[in-house]
Amino acid sequence: MATIKAAILGFGTVGQGIYHILNEKRQELREKLGVELEVAKILVTDASRERVPGTKHLMTESMDEVLAEKGLQVVFEAIVNEEPAYGYLKRAVEAKCHVITANKVMFAKRGEELEALAKANGVFVGFEASVAGGVPIIKTMKNILLVNDVSRVQGILNGTTNYILTKMRAEGWGFENALKEAQRLGYAEADPFNDVSGQDAFKKLMILSSLAFGEQPNWADVEVIGIDTISSEQVAEATAKGLRYRHVAEVEKLEDGTIHAKVAPLLVDKNHPLYPVDDVFNAVAMETNYIGTLSITGPGAGMYPTASVMVEDYAEIIGKRAGFTVTI
Repeated sequence: MATIKAAILGFGTVGQGIYHILNEKRQELREKLGVELEVAKILVTDASRERVPGTKHLMTESMDEVLAEKGLQVVFEAIVNEEPAYGYLKRAVEAKCHVITANKVMFAKRGEELEALAKANGVFVGFEASVAGGVPIIKTMKNILLVNDVSRVQGILNGTTNYILTKMRAEGWGFENALKEAQRLGYAEADPFNDVSGQDAFKKLMILSSLAFGEQPNWADVEVIGIDTISSEQVAEATAKGLRYRHVAEVEKLEDGTIHAKVAPLLVDKNHPLYPVDDVFNAVAMETNYIGTLSITGPGAGMYPTASVMVEDYAEIIGKRAGFTVTI
């Protein structure tokens, strides 16, 4: 049986999730894919610290050492910022490795470039985990676009802001108290700016824009408004009227062909597809010409939701190379 060697770049929450799933599903993946998967290298910033028992011998601080691994075919990337992530993936693609990323910051800006490079090198890029964590919106949209045209995409793309707004409505909390609870539970970072300002949702929206319309709007033209100015009084007033605040990222193609996007708090009623989506869940609603509005909901973040869709990308890539479809 052929052995496929994989590397994991970054070994925080998501990277560890990938490692656990690949090991726990090893037998099942072997049976379905007909190959043996081996995690051969794990790239970290400090190789002296063993994060998961039994992995210290796999850890390295050198991308050169990762790429020198004989037989390396797949690279999972779970780093936060644009660099060094893009530079690492560019080198991996040029070394004829398939790459799978959860990096929305990098992919929103460099995804088109990375995919073109991958095509030129005969490899694939998986990026399902870059938008909405465990919600399979990328695969769903790709399938829909085979027949349908998408005119507008609306989504709750950040679980932290959705959790905060949920607590403000359901518990009557103020913004600051809800944020502190989100931080205590690990939903929000110590510096929550990217979440509460809307920048995290904005980057994910740009990825969806590229997929839906083949282009992104000028980033400078996109209005991005956070949720930190919403008061508990405003939330209570909306609730009394049967409305709910949602932090909505939306992009649409206008009749003149221009792409318009916005990220901002939005009041929705019970007929809106995003109305019932609470807590840390994400959701995306797509307006299409043939099947109408399609909504998909699921967990937006976390070790296993994000890691699982990255492993699914891996299975899909191996299936494509072998000429069959794999579900796990």
